[in-house]
Amino acid sequence: MSAWRAVLVLYRREVLSALRERTIIVNSILVPVLLYPFMLWAMFTGLMFVRGQTEGQPSRVAVAAWPEGHADLAREFEDHGRFQLVQPAPDEARAAALIRRGALDASVEFLPPAAGALPGNFRVRVTYDASSDRSGVARDRVTEAVDRYRAAWLRREATALSIGKAEWEGFAIETRNVASGRDMGRFILGLLLPLFFVVMVAVGCFYPAVDTTAGERERGTWETLMSVAAPRTSIVTAKYLYVATFGCVAGTLNLAAVTLTMRPVLAPLLARTGEHVEFSVPLASLPLLVLSALLLAGFVAAGMMLFASFARTFREGQSMITPFYLLVLLPVMFLQVPGIQFSFALAALPVVNVTMMVREAVAGVFHWPQIGVTVVVSLAAVAACIYAATFILRFEDVVLGSYSGGLAGFVRERVMGRRRRPAAGSHA
Repeated sequence: MSAWRAVLVLYRREVLSALRERTIIVNSILVPVLLYPFMLWAMFTGLMFVRGQTEGQPSRVAVAAWPEGHADLAREFEDHGRFQLVQPAPDEARAAALIRRGALDASVEFLPPAAGALPGNFRVRVTYDASSDRSGVARDRVTEAVDRYRAAWLRREATALSIGKAEWEGFAIETRNVASGRDMGRFILGLLLPLFFVVMVAVGCFYPAVDTTAGERERGTWETLMSVAAPRTSIVTAKYLYVATFGCVAGTLNLAAVTLTMRPVLAPLLARTGEHVEFSVPLASLPLLVLSALLLAGFVAAGMMLFASFARTFREGQSMITPFYLLVLLPVMFLQVPGIQFSFALAALPVVNVTMMVREAVAGVFHWPQIGVTVVVSLAAVAACIYAATFILRFEDVVLGSYSGGLAGFVRERVMGRRRRPAAGSHA
């Protein structure tokens, strides 16, 4: 049997065995499809519920004294049912203490106008607690009510003084958003999808990597597998391809699931803002997204199998892989900031480069030089991991699971040529 035929036979055996394992199916297929769409739905539903609860409560506001000649301003606060005016109003120090304790949401003071202002005008000072959601909502409501009243008052005064609108307004700022609903949707997807993608690829590789190494040893089938008429390299290659396949499938399914469910999940929030956002991924980006899944899964699978190859039980394999899993996720946490550019420096960092490639592909942006560097660096990282795995398999005690030094001990003893020190009380 040729080496590649042996790899295909063993790969088929690994995949079929995995499809009979409930844990692997749940974590590599069902979780990517269901978990993050459900988490998005739960997060935004909770956000809307909390916002509804906050907006449904009247803001407790203390007003020391209303400005002279503005009786209608008090009615602006009283008629809309959004304020609960606290009487009598406490002094400034007492109001600040009540706001810090949460017994009062905001305190409003009307001050004399600045020099040169229109007669009868006024300034407003709002005291609130920025660390309290309810106090922040009170501040926004006060500002909105005062701005609405002031605009109406200025129109009346300008009309009485025969002043045109352009004169009393001074100047106006107009904004125009040139981004389409599709552009906004891709921007949002570009912020969310890369994180979910990396997490799901890592989760998709996690359980297969442990099961095909430590799990085999714990079930007592590792030695039997090593005795088949196939080179040891073919066995490891088949296991590696199996782990990478499930990681790639997990990442691809997650991208599809989140993209398809984003609009239904965000529909209540978008309805409140009145904005039309279209969540779609450019068709030209699909091959690049699949390539990203292959590259990331290839690197993560190789790294996890390196760590898991020293484990003798499934639980021990989980413990050994977890630091690498967290290390893969760590750089992605710092990339969820708008404005980060896909530079050559980022293209040279494994995991980070693929994450940036996914982010820009979702937005329909293609920086081909950086993409080329990403592909080369990712393939080099995968090749290095596979070479390390081949080197490790030269040692029979590691293959049979009798080596107890772990990856760090293996590097120290057999790569760097150092021996472990004998334990205390032992004889040379």
